[in-house]
Parts: sequence; structure tokens; C-alpha cells
Amino acid sequence: MFHYLFLLPHADQIAVLRLFKYLTFRSGGAVLTAIFIAFWIGPRLIAWLKVKQGKGQPIRSDGPQRHIVEKQGTPTMGGLLILVPVVVSTLLWADLSDAYVWIVLLVTVSYGLLGFADDYLKVTKRSSDGVSGRIRLIVEFGVAFLATWLVMQVEDPNLRGMLAVPFFKSTLVPLGILGFVLVGGIVIAGAANAVNFTDGLDGLAIMPVMIAAAAFVLIAYFVGNEKFADYLKLDYVRDTGELAVFLSALIGAGLGFLWYNAPPAMVFMGDTGSLPLGGALGAVAVAAKHEIVLAVVGGLFVLETVSVIVQVISFKLTGKRVFRMAPIHHHFEQLGWKEPTIVIRFWIIAVVLALVGLATLKLR
Repeated sequence: MFHYLFLLPHADQIAVLRLFKYLTFRSGGAVLTAIFIAFWIGPRLIAWLKVKQGKGQPIRSDGPQRHIVEKQGTPTMGGLLILVPVVVSTLLWADLSDAYVWIVLLVTVSYGLLGFADDYLKVTKRSSDGVSGRIRLIVEFGVAFLATWLVMQVEDPNLRGMLAVPFFKSTLVPLGILGFVLVGGIVIAGAANAVNFTDGLDGLAIMPVMIAAAAFVLIAYFVGNEKFADYLKLDYVRDTGELAVFLSALIGAGLGFLWYNAPPAMVFMGDTGSLPLGGALGAVAVAAKHEIVLAVVGGLFVLETVSVIVQVISFKLTGKRVFRMAPIHHHFEQLGWKEPTIVIRFWIIAVVLALVGLATLKLR
């Protein structure tokens, strides 16, 4: 926004200002701006959260006993340390005439408010229960369905209601309006909850989110560039390249948050951070026609979610648990793995899966 109003009008007179026309330059600016904002507000926000929350986030009584001792008293709602830099940096560097930017921001902010309400209730009630599951799902899917429908109004008619299939050249499965809204809603809401399941150890969720975001920076840029899309045999989705600026801001904000979330964490992101982060990735995937690829790039989140589903189904049907504890990162804790070992190994898995996901761009 800033560069369009105050800098680009003078680009003909001052050559250096022409840099602001380039998506790559603005994406780099978004990263640095988000990092700066996160570092600037971080200590102030954490101090304020400590005063307001007192004893911090309630820790599940059925969780690992070490968590109850070591993590009790750490403030939550640290997702604000991500949300504020992402939104401000995006508004400063992105082309705000691009509808996709506003749709993704709609999902991000809406899920952030839902997560904030959930965290607020947990802290004030001194309970691990926040917003009721039914209300939470209604809001999540309501926003996700709306965002998917808005994407369909923006995209080219030949892509409307189509699901892209990776590994095949320009293979589109016609789902129709209702079918695609349903699939897109599941992708967005499912991604939000998948990241939420993963957020259980210091630094565990934020780094895989940044890795997935970095992968989708490339995907959004290639898909939104007609020449690259033609070369890679991708479905060209006009204007989605601007989402690279949003994702770059997310990466910068994530780096700033990780500074304070690194073990031992000074703050937890809480649902205030995990829900909007996952929702944002899902929304970008729907906009860029790479919904299935998100399941590969974000395979770690899928693994965490599947472990919870398997655990619940197994216990209800047989009375037995497949894992010592779900999500699966707690299973490894119960096996005796140290927290840094789990976190770093999961980061490695996230990198490998992101590379596999990016490979789908050429294997067509």
C-alpha cells in the first residue's frame, strides 16, 4: 500500500523506486518488515501477557508430567506476535487491489480472532476447555466456505469449480460450485486444525509452517506467472503471485516468533497463532489450485492429525490405544525422546516433505 501511494508515482523520476514494481523485491521487504515488527513488539507483548494472564496457559492434566512442571506459567496468545507483523507487513508491501490478498487476510484474521477467543476463555476460566467444539467448527467451516466461494468469484471461469491433480499436465477434475466449496472448506479448516494439533512443543509448529510457507512462496509465484506456469505445465492462476508477499510476511513473522518460542519458550502461540497459520496455508493452496500438494508439503501436519484420529477410533472401538499418547509428538515424549530431539527431527521431516511437494511442479 505504502509503495503504491508514495513511491511508485515517482518511479519515472527516481530509477531506484522501480524496484518496488518487482514482486521479489517486495517479498523480501515483507520478510524484513515482519521480522522487525516482531522483534519490536515481542518483549512488550510478552510482558503484557504475563501481567494479564498471571499463571499463564492451563496445561492439560493428562499430558506429559514434565509439561505440567516445566511449562506451567508460560503465557499463551503469542500468536499475536505473528498476526500483527503479518497483517501490517502485508498491508505495507502487497498490491491491495489483488482480491486474493484480501481473501487470505480474511481467513487469517477471522481464525486469529477465533483462536484468541478460545485462548482467552481457557485463561480466564483456568481450564483447558475454550470455545465449544460445535461453535468452533461452525465458525471455521463458515469462514472456509465463504473464502472458497470468494476465490471462485475471482478466478478465471475455465478454472472455476476445478480441482487440480499433481503429477499430470493440466489435469482438472470438475467438482462444480458446491463440490469445490466443500473441498476448499475442508482444506482450509482441516489445515487450521492440523497445525493446531502440531502445536505442542516449543518451536514444533512454527518451523514446519515457515517451511510450508516457503514452498508455497515458489508455488504462488510460479502459478501466478504466465511464463513460468507454461514452462512447468501448471494451470496459470492470474494474480496469485501477489500471495508470495503475504507468505513472505508470514515467514518473517514466524522467525520473529521463533526467537521467543525457542526452548525454553517465553510464550506459546496458542490457538491465536495455530488456527490462522494453518488456515492461511489452506487458503493459499485453494487460491493457487494446489490443494492436494498442500497435503504433501504439510505432510507433518497430516501425520499429527491422523495420529489423533487413529487414537480416538481405536480407543472407541477396542478400548486400546495405538500410541502412548496423541498427537504423535507426545508419543515420542512418552518413549523417552528429549523435546529438542523430537522438534528437530520433525523439522527435518517437514523439509523433506516440502521438497517432495515442490518436485510435483516439474514431475508432470
